[in-house]
Amino acid sequence: MIDCGEGTQLAWRGTRLNWQRLTHIFITHAHGDHVFGLPGLISSMALMGRKAPLIIHGPAQLRPFLQCVLANFCQGMDYQVEFVTVDTTEHKRVYVDRSMEVWSLPLKHRVPCCGYLIKEAPIADHIRREMIDFYKVPLQAIKAIKAGGDWTTPDGQVVPHERLTTPAEPARSYAYCSDTMPVPEVAEWCQGVDLLYHEATFADVHQQRAQEVGHSTAREAAMVAKASNAKRLLLGHFSARYPDEEMLLREAQEVFPNTILAAEGLCITP
Repeated sequence: MIDCGEGTQLAWRGTRLNWQRLTHIFITHAHGDHVFGLPGLISSMALMGRKAPLIIHGPAQLRPFLQCVLANFCQGMDYQVEFVTVDTTEHKRVYVDRSMEVWSLPLKHRVPCCGYLIKEAPIADHIRREMIDFYKVPLQAIKAIKAGGDWTTPDGQVVPHERLTTPAEPARSYAYCSDTMPVPEVAEWCQGVDLLYHEATFADVHQQRAQEVGHSTAREAAMVAKASNAKRLLLGHFSARYPDEEMLLREAQEVFPNTILAAEGLCITP
């Protein structure tokens, strides 16, 4: 999960996802609309019998808030909440497991803030079962073949990897940038990303206000997406002053046509 604003646990219930599968939360910055959902979420997990640790990653400024929540409202839980500090001034890998890695994206806001770039681990090629059976490849050799190796039969025939497999789907990537003014380096860090989420708090008419409070316009977000050669742009974090968010969408699409608006419960597939 990235960020945890007020009402997060209610939105999570609506997804019907398993609470126990949520193991890491990445926080961008210590503003209320990005962290006020943590107390309720942490407490609800305890009430539902959680045992596995929960790891929260975020700027150092988040630690006092989290310590206060745990000390005053979350005593006696059966699971541990761990906090990992993220340096908001450096672009570096902050988490890795077998399925993905997460990189910090230094952003420019009124308080220390960073976005996150999530890169899916490369997927091994798919085995062609009929070819494995035909060449009588033993089970212990399949792992090496999936990783790119050839197979040599007992009589010395070399069967190329490409004959034994079909290509896997390309690894996917997702970048999350909120809250921030446009940061030129983001385009370099997120080159070719499959999906770029970028805040679009303001329309062009309020660009000066955006600069004053450390936010971006929809057009500026689109310029970041264009420079990064993103495949798709997702706009979010809209100011409540706009009753019709389609205006923001139109301004962004003038620069980057493959733009969509974020919405509650939206599920995006490649």
